Amino acid sequence: MGYWIVLFLAGCMEIVGVFALKKFTMSRKKIFLLGIIAQFSLSFSLLSYAMQGISMGVAYAVWTGIGAGGGVILGILLFGERKSTLKLTFVTLIILSSMGLKFLSS
Repeated sequence: MGYWIVLFLAGCMEIVGVFALKKFTMSRKKIFLLGIIAQFSLSFSLLSYAMQGISMGVAYAVWTGIGAGGGVILGILLFGERKSTLKLTFVTLIILSSMGLKFLSS
């Protein structure tokens, strides 16, 4: 179970890295560039550790799903990106698919 927690944290760090990337593109402040480097480095390190106990394909798919779904939700909530029923449906499918992979590989 510990590897799954680490994988979830890796996905969360991916979301924070995307947030820093968006803030950097909006402001060009170097502090966000440091955040990008730190968060993505941490995310990849945690993903690498999680792959010691979770198969590569499943770990990568779940990590990507967390990052993609979280990035869309973050964009809608914090940056006023357009939301639609179809967009939210597909984000829900990404999240449910990631959860399904977790349950199938337990």
